[in-house]
Amino acid sequence: MEGTGERYRLDMKQTDRSNNIVLRVEGLKKHFPVRRGFLQRVVGWIQAVDDVGFDIATGTTLGLVGESGCGKSTVSRLILKLLEPDEGRIVFRGQDISGFSQNQMQPLREEMQIVFQDPYGSLNPRMTIGKTVEEGLLAKGMADRAERKARVEELLGLVGISPAAADRYPHEFSGGQRQRVGIARALSVDPSLIVCDEPVSALDVSIQAQIINLLKDLQTQLSLSYLFIAHDLHVVGYISDTVAVMYLGHIMEYAPADELYDDPLHPYTLALLSAAPVPEPDQRRELKVLSGDVPSPLNPLPGCRFQGRCPLIEDRCQKEEIKFYNASESHRVRCWKVLGR
Repeated sequence: MEGTGERYRLDMKQTDRSNNIVLRVEGLKKHFPVRRGFLQRVVGWIQAVDDVGFDIATGTTLGLVGESGCGKSTVSRLILKLLEPDEGRIVFRGQDISGFSQNQMQPLREEMQIVFQDPYGSLNPRMTIGKTVEEGLLAKGMADRAERKARVEELLGLVGISPAAADRYPHEFSGGQRQRVGIARALSVDPSLIVCDEPVSALDVSIQAQIINLLKDLQTQLSLSYLFIAHDLHVVGYISDTVAVMYLGHIMEYAPADELYDDPLHPYTLALLSAAPVPEPDQRRELKVLSGDVPSPLNPLPGCRFQGRCPLIEDRCQKEEIKFYNASESHRVRCWKVLGR
């Protein structure tokens, strides 16, 4: 019997845009052992990521959204090969890097960068922001000091920071300014893919909008591709071309952003959208309150991962493996019932 990962790969081939795909993930899995006792025997497995797959086309953004603990950040670390996947394929610019060693990954590090959630903790407090950005240029082999200085000033200006501030330290900047420095550092090696791991969640709302607009402008100018991880559905909907909704290690729904927001199908997606604030006071949205708490990813029950909180649950949901169904050519949902199957 073919596995879910194989079925997903077959589905993805139906919309293959291989000449335009910067990143393709297929059947990605990562399970962490739980050890107890004096001998540290394995007593269970935390299924952090289980059969995750998606595409990111050149110059586009995939938004990955879900509750804390659903596996979003683990996905980002697997893609960057900061963690080794247990199963699955990671294809970057047409090259399967799933089994690459750290030495093999080294030449690709310039192509794949990350912007972290904490704009202060991600910067070295003992280095000026100019030196921080310059590190990437040194890694690329830019030996001429004057050339490096000019490029640092150019990068700082590109993210909205005065080049005259290159000699200042991170503690002298606001949170939004520090995040701009983090973006400039990522850009210093001319990447094609940037993983944005909740880059605005630690910032004030007004600053969030500035950083999001900066990312969009940079994407247009430099043809960047983003994997954008966040909790805020409004932010994800604004910046993303495609959205993947994740729950307990599984992607539950995957669709173009407009289609997902206009016609959400999975009960979990519906609940998330109903809980998001509505900007117009006169508009009211029916609140879909989920019962229970997010279950532990430690040895989850067979069947649907959402079964403990789903209002549509039936016996079949607790027994059978739930695969992706095609609601349309580009809209997939991991639920048989919403499509009348």
